[in-house]
Amino acid sequence: MSKPNFDAMSEAELRAYVIAQQDDQEAFYAFVDRLKAKPPSAVYPASMTPEEIHQAILMHVQQKQKTQDA
Repeated sequence: MSKPNFDAMSEAELRAYVIAQQDDQEAFYAFVDRLKAKPPSAVYPASMTPEEIHQAILMHVQQKQKTQDA
């Protein structure tokens, strides 16, 4: 039986494979490597006002649009 190509799988497919094949360490490490390669999530303080949250969301959307246009 041949090993699946983890690089060709989407993140959701790889996650499902890892859950189904819990003894496959190679798949687990491929999944963890993929997660570590993703950019970190933004963390915002709980003390932000609704206006500050709105502004942060607008800035995030604008940055996403700039990277997609480039």
